[in-house]
Amino acid sequence: MAYVIRAIDRPGALDIRTANRQAHIAFLKAAGDRLLLAGPLLSEAGEMAGSLLVVDMDSPADVASWLADDPYSAAGLFEAVEITAFKPVITSFKSD
Repeated sequence: MAYVIRAIDRPGALDIRTANRQAHIAFLKAAGDRLLLAGPLLSEAGEMAGSLLVVDMDSPADVASWLADDPYSAAGLFEAVEITAFKPVITSFKSD
């Protein structure tokens, strides 16, 4: 089943995000086909302020367990994390 992860950074934590970004990207790449989509959420100023991930996993508990190993999570970057079941209907996506 697909799940959307919406993770909001703690205020003033851009330095934590920047310091852990390469390890985070490596973690995401290691997910293989389970990771359907990933990218940063942006503030009004255009700065990274959170993460949006869409993953294919068996349960919300599996998602939470996987996410706990994310270097961003381990570094305490996130103020809030939401995991929501998602049913993809239209899958065409274009990015800049």
